[in-house]
Amino acid sequence: MVKLADVNSKLLKANYAVRGKIVIRAQELEKQGKKIIYCNIGNPQALKQKPITFIRQVLSLVEYPALLDKPLAKKIFPADIIELAKMILEKNPNGTGAYTQSEGIPFARQAIADFIGKRDNIPADINRIMLTDGASKGVQSVFTLLTKNGNDGYMIPIPQYPLYSATIELYGAKQINYFLDEENNWQLNENELSRSIKAAKKNGINPVAIAVINPGNPTGAVLSKENIKMIIRFAKAHNLSILADEVYQENVYIEGLKFHSFAKVMNEMNERDVTLFSFHSISKGFLGECGHRGGYLEVRNMSDDVYAELIKLQSIGLCSNVGGQIVTCLMVSPPQKGSESYELYIKERDAILDELKEKAEILGKGLNEIEGMETVIPHGAMYAFVKFELPHSKDIDLTKMTDEEKIKYEASRDSNYCLKLLEETGICVVPGSGFGQAPGTLHFRTTFLPPKEDIKELVKKMKNFHASYVSKIKIF
Repeated sequence: MVKLADVNSKLLKANYAVRGKIVIRAQELEKQGKKIIYCNIGNPQALKQKPITFIRQVLSLVEYPALLDKPLAKKIFPADIIELAKMILEKNPNGTGAYTQSEGIPFARQAIADFIGKRDNIPADINRIMLTDGASKGVQSVFTLLTKNGNDGYMIPIPQYPLYSATIELYGAKQINYFLDEENNWQLNENELSRSIKAAKKNGINPVAIAVINPGNPTGAVLSKENIKMIIRFAKAHNLSILADEVYQENVYIEGLKFHSFAKVMNEMNERDVTLFSFHSISKGFLGECGHRGGYLEVRNMSDDVYAELIKLQSIGLCSNVGGQIVTCLMVSPPQKGSESYELYIKERDAILDELKEKAEILGKGLNEIEGMETVIPHGAMYAFVKFELPHSKDIDLTKMTDEEKIKYEASRDSNYCLKLLEETGICVVPGSGFGQAPGTLHFRTTFLPPKEDIKELVKKMKNFHASYVSKIKIF
């Protein structure tokens, strides 16, 4: 029998906070009959978001082509849906149960290239686009490609999405933290990037890439074009590749803000020396098709021989799942104006995005009214990274703690807070220590995906809980 001592030490050290012990406890409480408001993970359809009709109709016909021969099909499905399904089956005649090319179905990759070209008004090469099982698999492939030894390091934002820290640990690389500027809407700060890379090199680490999440997870920040230009110049100066996690590009809520892709900004700068890996996913935006595990990786400024190694890596897993490839294709090539499906698609899309914007405001404004709690009202994505204050117990003397002891102490404080919040109110959020946070600060990440009434309930419960929790800490 395999014992814990026999398990890969890198796996034992890896943590993935959004599905950690607090979520396990939430599931236990739910089984006991307690209502749980799950705000721990960006999983829209698990939180009552309805699927987009266009996606499911096409999938129905592609997965079960026999429906196309039934007279009832024309009564159920719009004409453009039937024609689209026929086109997909014609271009992928082996169906969804067969392997595809390792990089993905050619017509889907071409659709992605067309999407990028239309989005950014720049050329996109189908031979640098790869279909993946969600953005996560694309990120992991890049880590595999770039990690040569245990001294290779990756600059990741703090706070970050724990996919990055967990993958770095699993692959035996080094994590190089750079702190996002909370006082400046979570933008990146050049001085902080310089401090971070200098400290890494001093410790014998070889920085190979910088990861940037835009719009931000867990912060909800949307990066300005000038901020992106600065990052590209920094990457060039230090010979770094860029991992641009852009899965929330449809989720921008503040008037006047706009998503700028790294690909477009690099093209405007005529930058040809920095390798760029861009990731997109069907799990976010307004689709929320998390379970179909689809996405793509686009690569820029890479030679043919290096890209061939990335294809080889993908071929080891044969190909990404075909259903996810189809949905990714549908994400980037939605119904066109004038088609039967267009009006319903636009109506459903706008309803989801408008409600997300409204819920972001309800959550942000409500939490900011709680004494000892503050957050930037989310500009994008699906999350808020909420800062809260707790007094120190009279039994704690920080002056006698080492830096490592302080980090463990703060992590225990936000973890205990979130666990107690769950048990008393049913609200399931993730401690800030699971994403990383500036020393001496406490945060939690919450989504604003649950139904609007649940968000309103969350704000009320949070206010009462926070006041009660603080009052019980022995400060005298």
